[in-house]
Amino acid sequence: MEMIPVTSSNLSAVGYNASTYSLYIKFHDGSTYEYSGVPENIYSGLMSASSKGSYANDFIYRRYPQRKV
Repeated sequence: MEMIPVTSSNLSAVGYNASTYSLYIKFHDGSTYEYSGVPENIYSGLMSASSKGSYANDFIYRRYPQRKV
């Protein structure tokens, strides 16, 4: 999975697998989480958001199943 570095106070990199609708978020503490069932438009919205942490909080966290990878 290619992780793309992002500018954020909380997130350090983001990856997305369009064939499985899996979103990967790596945090500055080194942990990485997979969020399943995430539509591509949500991933696109995250990548274009001016505040990636706020976008993830509003549209991803607690909305999609997650697991630590």
